[in-house]
Amino acid sequence: MAEGTHRRARAYIGSFTSAGGRGITTAGLDAATGALTPLHHTEGAVADPSFLALAPAGRTLYAVSESDQGGAAAFSPRHDGPPEPLGGTVSVDAAGPTHLSVADGRLFTANYTSGSVTALPLRADGSLGPAPVTRQHHGSGPVADRQEGPHAHAVVPDPSGQWLLVTDLGTDSVWIYDVRGTPPGLRLHREVPLRAGTGPRHLAFASGASGRTAEPPEGERVYVVNELDSTVTTCRWHSGTGELEALGESRVVPSGRTGPDNYPSALVLSPDGRFAWVANRGDDSIAVLDLTADELPVLTATVPCGGHWPRDLAAPPAGGRLYAANERSGDVTWFDVDPETGMPHRGGSLPAPAASCVVFDVPLD
Repeated sequence: MAEGTHRRARAYIGSFTSAGGRGITTAGLDAATGALTPLHHTEGAVADPSFLALAPAGRTLYAVSESDQGGAAAFSPRHDGPPEPLGGTVSVDAAGPTHLSVADGRLFTANYTSGSVTALPLRADGSLGPAPVTRQHHGSGPVADRQEGPHAHAVVPDPSGQWLLVTDLGTDSVWIYDVRGTPPGLRLHREVPLRAGTGPRHLAFASGASGRTAEPPEGERVYVVNELDSTVTTCRWHSGTGELEALGESRVVPSGRTGPDNYPSALVLSPDGRFAWVANRGDDSIAVLDLTADELPVLTATVPCGGHWPRDLAAPPAGGRLYAANERSGDVTWFDVDPETGMPHRGGSLPAPAASCVVFDVPLD
């Protein structure tokens, strides 16, 4: 990115081009107000870039191509135009990739349709190398129309960089891979079952974990959002041994609420570790969870998401705001967050057809 020390704050918005999205939208970010201003679109550069990730320092932007062919693409962000493709879309040797992450010189994708995880090498310029390594999951769950087979949904490196955690909605489990080794490996370490019928979708490590020099004796906390029963599972994680232990579940909508079926999507933790927020599709709300009140998160409120079908939640690195990518209403809505209560208050919205994901590139001062 050629802006040097004057690189501006940006947001990148992924979308479903098959539903009218404009590919990857670059938006300017006003740090004072949180407002987003559209700048550029990639249009036809990649099909259905539904999830995005930035490499460290924001030098490369990566996108899945959530299609039957299944691919991933790399882009070089520019200040004066849309991100520039670094080569074409590269096959992940699987169908329907929904999530990706960057770690240890590789790009990892979770492939929902195929029920697998893929590793792609990264070249020195950030572009994607050939010869993907794919590991297939096996199993099913009790929800017949959603869990007939494996459906890997998210792939998240742990803060130590030794392990890769993959949530699988179809098998009701978290698959843990050892990514150490020379050449770099993708070796299954263990599969950790969660309660049957929950449908694990995404997970997040407790805030601040990556900055610790030693793991506390009780282990780190990992929060898993479950799509099929509107809960979050709190787990204990030990990076030294790659062990994950489920501790209990918390609701993300009030237990007595009636209305449309609800399918939670994304989970975001506050930088200070006091709050978590979960996007509720169907209920069209953002759940506010207090992480300090008890061993398990406590649901304190739900607030309207500002649109319909919030597929993703995101927050800039400094915290203080939330952004909801509302897929079916076609917008990204931003919220100011009360630092004492964690309550989001609507600030504004940006039209973004078939919005599915938001990531931030915010330069350090």
